[in-house]
Amino acid sequence: MNRETTAILILMVTFVFFIVCRFPIAFGIGISTLLTCLYLELPLMQVAQLMVKGVNVFSLMAVPFFILAGELMGSGGISKRLIALSNALIGWMRGGLAMVNIVASLFFGGISGSSTADTASLGTILIPMMRDEGYDGEFSTCVTMASSVQGLLIPPSHNMVLYATVAGSVSVGRLFLAGYVPGIVLAIVLMIYSYVVSVKRHYPKGDPFNIKNVLKTCWESVWGLLTVLIVVIGVVFGMFTATESAAIAVVYALIVSLFVYRELDLKGIWQVLERGLNTLAIVLILISTSSAFGWMLTYLKMPELVANAILGVSDNKYVIMLIMNVLLLVLGCVMDMSALILVCTPILLPIATGIGVDPVHFGAIMVLNLGIGLITPPVGGTLFVGSAVSGIKIEKLSKAMLPFYVMMVIALLIVTFCPGLVMFLPNLMMPIQ
Repeated sequence: MNRETTAILILMVTFVFFIVCRFPIAFGIGISTLLTCLYLELPLMQVAQLMVKGVNVFSLMAVPFFILAGELMGSGGISKRLIALSNALIGWMRGGLAMVNIVASLFFGGISGSSTADTASLGTILIPMMRDEGYDGEFSTCVTMASSVQGLLIPPSHNMVLYATVAGSVSVGRLFLAGYVPGIVLAIVLMIYSYVVSVKRHYPKGDPFNIKNVLKTCWESVWGLLTVLIVVIGVVFGMFTATESAAIAVVYALIVSLFVYRELDLKGIWQVLERGLNTLAIVLILISTSSAFGWMLTYLKMPELVANAILGVSDNKYVIMLIMNVLLLVLGCVMDMSALILVCTPILLPIATGIGVDPVHFGAIMVLNLGIGLITPPVGGTLFVGSAVSGIKIEKLSKAMLPFYVMMVIALLIVTFCPGLVMFLPNLMMPIQ
């Protein structure tokens, strides 16, 4: 066994060992990189330099602002207003509250950009409400968790910013636009399944449709929804960068939460800052250690090895895309989403572009794929939040989620093999010159 092969084994075996032992993923990545450097007798100072270089990127400045804006809007009363708007729009259907849950996630995801924030914020309101109306607790929680994945696709999404940073010359604006159709496709697929289940189990309808109520709730929630317009329109039309738009979104969210909805006080702002800093600390240490880990993978020529292995199975574009989807789905079950974006993008993106897949399209595929991983055991963060909010054991939720996994994979296949749907808005509004 040559020196390079031994180094690859050290890197991957120690990495897998730390994951199995439930080590914090950032530390697992960092320590496995250090051990491999020691074996190869590379200077350890290089690891430190790579970690600093990984976070010393201008576009990453948007990430803390987007996280903070999402926390502000989530704590500032926007959740209740979005639920009311969703109920007015679609609550009249059979299984109305399940539909409301999905549509509210579609709206709220465009503000929070986070699956866990969506589940925690909307779930505390909608899950008890659905139970009181006669819905099963498992079904109520599963609908909440599955629909929360829309928040990763509907802009602004800090995971999209991470992908754009790692991918290189990928437009954040085009990525934001590419997230809309996949998010809507996921919502439609989940609504179809929820309607079928609601009819089968005789779940109740909501109040009849009332246009006056729709207009009233729309007016009350418009201040929160404008956050999305500020960010997306500003970036798409070149009025400001993603970082500038994120900073503006924070200021706007603070004003709306304090002076318009008036559901956030100074003590609440401190709590928002604390939660935002906790999330940011996790993201930044992942970015820094993943930067060193990614360099080590490149040094050991792992991207070429993986590419040759995948291309050795088949040269058919659709088979290769299926293989990459399966790989991401499996990895998403055992690793954090941000870490996977940082580690897998340099490996898989060249393969995707080599078979003619647009980097923007691949970004949407990756984010949706890894979003499914957030609600799968054993390390799905959203799954844990759903369990905590509902009080239902993870084992029961995992079993109840099985049909939702099937529906989400169907949405993933549509997004993967219908590139025209994903690329329609980016090509229409931000065509490549």
